[in-house]
Amino acid sequence: MVGERLVERLPENWQWVVTTRAAVALSLTVALLSVATGVVNIEQPYADFGPFVGYVPEVVSQTVGFTGALTGFLMLASALALRRGLRAGWYATVILMPVTAIQGLLQASPYSIPLVVLSLISLPTLLITRRHFTRSVQLSTTQLAAGGALVGVQAYGTFGAFALQEDFDGIDHILDAFYFTLVTSSTVGYGDIGPTSPQAQLFTMSVVVLGVASFGIAIGALVGPAIQARITKTLGKMTDSQLELLENHVLVLGYGELTEPIIDELGRSDMPFAVITKKRDVAADLNERGITTIVGNPSDEAPLERAHIERANAVVVATNNDAEDALAVLTARELAPEVRIVTAVTDRENQKKLERAGADAVLSPAVIGGSLLVRSAMGGDDSALIDRILEQEN
Repeated sequence: MVGERLVERLPENWQWVVTTRAAVALSLTVALLSVATGVVNIEQPYADFGPFVGYVPEVVSQTVGFTGALTGFLMLASALALRRGLRAGWYATVILMPVTAIQGLLQASPYSIPLVVLSLISLPTLLITRRHFTRSVQLSTTQLAAGGALVGVQAYGTFGAFALQEDFDGIDHILDAFYFTLVTSSTVGYGDIGPTSPQAQLFTMSVVVLGVASFGIAIGALVGPAIQARITKTLGKMTDSQLELLENHVLVLGYGELTEPIIDELGRSDMPFAVITKKRDVAADLNERGITTIVGNPSDEAPLERAHIERANAVVVATNNDAEDALAVLTARELAPEVRIVTAVTDRENQKKLERAGADAVLSPAVIGGSLLVRSAMGGDDSALIDRILEQEN
């Protein structure tokens, strides 16, 4: 990527500047400026300023002020997504950034100069840091259904009200119909648009019932997990509703020297996974990073059952202690007889013991690492070597 090459060409003492923090900070600043300039330009009279003087009608500059504030709020959400390392947040910010610059130009106001300049400066920074935003958005079936229901009800109310516009007082075009649907389904109900026939009254009642239900379901499904995540970060433990979403996942038992490379590899593969550790400080840090973590002894049945080991695709045991590994393998095998269990051994004399405990594969990181180092120094093919080591280990 061009952005990655630019980072490599930067002087070493400047490379730290081009970071995710810089991208997030610039995005937040642009978002706040967009909101502020949008509000100011709604209130301020039309100003003859900028390259579009004489070409931008006053109503357009005022409308762009309103939409500029709306874009700013959207950018606040995308900046928060950037902070979590989400690729969707990066795409949204890259799209919104030039939009804010265009809106600033169309506002034809001197107050919009900082917004335009900062938007143009921030865009290259986002492009350069693209490779840092790799996490994907994972929505459950319930969340997708709730979002679809909310959109569906709004569409139903908008097109239905527009089709029945003769039976409503105040609906002349599709925007009126959408406005009526939104304020009615959200129970705001300003009363400036109302039904004038029994058919329209029945339709309005259906919009109220379906709208309230869809808003409630959407808030519970979409906002609820965010609240639960905050509780998780505060208390250091996962909620049962979050754990219910685990399925076809990899379960990592313990936290030792190998755990971070395991987490990095699973993260790159976009495979769902969960970690069980008895270290509360480690659990709090992993939860802060958005990793599903359960505080508990990896050899106890309760935490493994909470992590739904029976629905797991594989179990990786990495406590960095052969005795603890053996106990964890025994418990995991008893709870999930069919799941594949892989563990690491620190002392090769304990390999057979771990296999008798129920591990399908027992690997020695020291042996694999040493062999790979020698092979790499000699310029050999690592894949063939790994296959041979695995055969020898098992």
